[in-house]
Amino acid sequence: MAIYDVFNGDADGICALLQLRNAQPADSQLITGVKRDIKLLDKVQAAAGDTVNVFDISFDKNRQGVEAALAAGATVFYVDHHHAGEIPVHPNLTTNINIAADVCTSLLINGHLKGQFSQWALVGAFGDNLKNSAQALAKTMSLTGDELERLENLGIYMNYNGYGSSVEDLHFAPDQLYRSMITYKTPLEFMVDAKDTFQHLEQGYEEDMYSATHIDPEFSNDNIAVFVFPDQPWARRVSGVYGNDLANQFASRGHAVVTEKPNGNYLVSVRAPLNNKTGADELCRRFASGGGRAAAAGINELPAEQLRDFIDQFNQFYSA
Repeated sequence: MAIYDVFNGDADGICALLQLRNAQPADSQLITGVKRDIKLLDKVQAAAGDTVNVFDISFDKNRQGVEAALAAGATVFYVDHHHAGEIPVHPNLTTNINIAADVCTSLLINGHLKGQFSQWALVGAFGDNLKNSAQALAKTMSLTGDELERLENLGIYMNYNGYGSSVEDLHFAPDQLYRSMITYKTPLEFMVDAKDTFQHLEQGYEEDMYSATHIDPEFSNDNIAVFVFPDQPWARRVSGVYGNDLANQFASRGHAVVTEKPNGNYLVSVRAPLNNKTGADELCRRFASGGGRAAAAGINELPAEQLRDFIDQFNQFYSA
């Protein structure tokens, strides 16, 4: 009987699985990819008696994969915070799905495990730019200000590492990064003992963010700002975290980072205003291949001729 651990390649997905496997060690098959590679259950060929654990990818986007696993006789444990659609009732399906804007998968697993590995939950929450939720959790823990800052930075760097059009764009493949961390009970231990890995992420993040700050907005007003990035690995890596950084700087404004793709279309990363964390998923689902959650969403394949329409709709959406 096989165990499949299926997880998003960003900080939240990795940190959710790190918590579970620290609490319940198991020899599992890892199924993951870049952050936008979310139809991961298509890669699972489950059989009767197998266990499939799924973290931080939309149930709605993986509905067929869940149904196939259940039909084959597998057991599915599904934890997520993205748009889910209708969730079927099945004796072999257990779900913990909460789409509230202040929740992420790592926080859901932290609750499931009753805080056994809450430092990893903090890293996941910071990675998803849920600063208030992370700081609320941190108040229940004995951490110095310096330790909390280091955990926040690690979350940002891990999230940054998940962005790219392919694993080749990333500094570390998500399963590789997970394996380098699973031997540590806490992220603070990891950062001390695996200093080279941490510094590699930190240096890459700082260099790419420097490049991003030299891109002027394609469109901006009091409601939104849209930045168009070139078809370059650094631009693909930094698109999500730069959107988070802008959201933190301008809390009343929505932001979109639009990255050119080799085929001439665009990859779009949207952040709702921090003081109105709603609607990003609704906006992106207006376009084919769009989805996400209320505070942060995206479009995987926006045709070039639809860019102006996207900007217009984005501006109208947050002008009310």
